[in-house]
Amino acid sequence: MDIVTLVPQFGGLLWTLLAFVVALSIIVAIHEYGHYIVGRWSGIDAEVFSLGFGPVLFSRTDRRGTQWQFALLPLGGYVKFRGDANPSGGTDAEAMTGLTEAERRRTMTGAPLWARAATVAAGPIFNFILSILIFAGVFLARGTVSEPLTVGEIYPLPVQNELRVGDEILGIEGQPLPPYDDPVAFEEYLDALPVAPQLDYTVRRDGSETVVPGPYVHPPLATQVLPLSAASEAGLEEGDVILAIDGTPITGFEDLRDIVEGSEGAPLALSVWRGGEEVALTLEPRRVDEPQPGGAFRTVYRIGVAGGLFFAPATETPGVGQAVGSAVGQVGEIIRGSISGLWHMVTGAISTCNLSGPIGIAETSGAMASEGTQSFIWFIAVLSTAVGLLNLFPVPVLDGGHLCFHAYEAVSGRPPSDKALRVLMSIGLTLVLGLMVFALTNDIFCP
Repeated sequence: MDIVTLVPQFGGLLWTLLAFVVALSIIVAIHEYGHYIVGRWSGIDAEVFSLGFGPVLFSRTDRRGTQWQFALLPLGGYVKFRGDANPSGGTDAEAMTGLTEAERRRTMTGAPLWARAATVAAGPIFNFILSILIFAGVFLARGTVSEPLTVGEIYPLPVQNELRVGDEILGIEGQPLPPYDDPVAFEEYLDALPVAPQLDYTVRRDGSETVVPGPYVHPPLATQVLPLSAASEAGLEEGDVILAIDGTPITGFEDLRDIVEGSEGAPLALSVWRGGEEVALTLEPRRVDEPQPGGAFRTVYRIGVAGGLFFAPATETPGVGQAVGSAVGQVGEIIRGSISGLWHMVTGAISTCNLSGPIGIAETSGAMASEGTQSFIWFIAVLSTAVGLLNLFPVPVLDGGHLCFHAYEAVSGRPPSDKALRVLMSIGLTLVLGLMVFALTNDIFCP
């Protein structure tokens, strides 16, 4: 292999690493700042705030005595509070010796239980807050679909389409259109429509009603191609229209889904319409475990293509309260789905290959960054929620483990002994490292 062929691969690797470091640094900075600021508000002094581990590249000490630093390995961070033996916690007996009562109060060990618990919990909580703010901002930027359903942008298709931007769609094939914000009724309405290359649309245009021909509502149009998917790796692009699979013409996105699900992973030959020209592609569907409404999972074959309407609906800006409410719901769905997925992996209901490690996360970071700024920011919000949830697990060395120690102290009236803490922290570290190795193995060996 000559150097010319290595250049784009090397550039792609740098882009992936850069996107991963940026995403992780933002999430870690917010997480650790949550610990720091709530600790400060609670009267606990911080000695070190570090982004990264290992040798210090740059540092500055503020007027409060906190050293702010960047370290060589950008794979995490920590806040070391006064009185801590190390960034993971524990008491530095030597540092605590000879302190006055007022000075002890400003250490992590000597602070009241409520202050210590609040400081520990603040990291994951700040991750969730970051996710909510990002999701709310995206919802405000995207807007909500206007009622009645109005054509905002028409995607190019190889069929006759006489709809125009600004048309208000009142009905299809003579049947009145239900409200778009009633997803169940809207989906049932679309499912009842005939699957035909062309349908009649009743629209309000310039104040009067008219009937015009248009394409099938859900054409086999790739409105989104997921990063690192079979479709992406085969060269399918957003905006492509799939005309036929293995020589069989298809009309609706449902046809595409049915053929892919029934393929059992066998290669599929696609005839694709792209900008007025036909392109031939071949791809192999992949097995995935998809969550179902009841919390269960279903194993199906997918190629990583999302479909939708043949046009982008016109939107309007939602209220801030509505955007925040939707953002909170989005965070809740990610948490619910993550817990359900982990449980199903532990019980063997789905493949453990669904657990990605640092390589998989880095690849996704680069792919989402390549999709655009909004996609990358959305990914940061999703990852921030996952990091916040992971840190709440009741495992020693994680925030959830420390909260368990504080809960024990609240019930028993005394903290766990130093010996017990050392043993539990060793066990927790072993579990975390084991999980990281397992996830890394998935990145390397899972298809």
